[in-house]
Amino acid sequence: MTNDAAGWLDSAAIDPAVHALRPDYRALLLTAEGLRPGPSDELSERLLADAEQAARERFGDRPVEEHPHLAAWREAFRAFGAKPQRTRPSAEALLRRAPAGLPRVDRLTDIYNAISVAHVIPLGGEDLDHYVGAARLVRAEGDETFETTAGGEPVVEHPSPGEVVWRDEAGVTCRRWNWRQCTRTRLTHATTRAMFVLDALGPMDDTALKAAGDQLMEALTDASPGVTLASRLVGAAA
Repeated sequence: MTNDAAGWLDSAAIDPAVHALRPDYRALLLTAEGLRPGPSDELSERLLADAEQAARERFGDRPVEEHPHLAAWREAFRAFGAKPQRTRPSAEALLRRAPAGLPRVDRLTDIYNAISVAHVIPLGGEDLDHYVGAARLVRAEGDETFETTAGGEPVVEHPSPGEVVWRDEAGVTCRRWNWRQCTRTRLTHATTRAMFVLDALGPMDDTALKAAGDQLMEALTDASPGVTLASRLVGAAA
């Protein structure tokens, strides 16, 4: 359990091996304490509907993967051996679902999914109370544990050697940079303290990254009046 959100932000790090792979990578990390979790509601529904409409207007019938930011993410996935047509960057996976309707999961997940789609940026959230120690973005050795499910049953997987993963002291929290989160730290209806990761590559400049972070903070404040927020930019432009 991570008790000090400000200290947790200060301790987060990106390994030099990841910088070498993509020198243009930046992560905007945000912590939120005093959240009000629960099922999808009117506020999260409005955000998702607005994001769906924005995606329709932005892309029309054009392939979403041609967007410069998503194209850069596909290149980043290929650089560590992933096949983006099989394991897509999270923002691309969501945008592909937007025409038929984005998933409705719970109010906190819905909020960050809406911001991800609206700003064409990979964005994930984790429960800080289930995080163990510092967040580190590394290239995996291959023996790290990743807790997930298969066929509705809990299983433990291992990342491929060289795969880019977020991890803490207990194991991998997100595989393939932003592809899939583990079950241990996922947001639930009991989450009141969370961290969010906004992933940017070169085509998204710092102004656009900040705009996405600002909208996420605004939405979290609307959803949970009195929430305490903090953020830190980590990476090339930090």
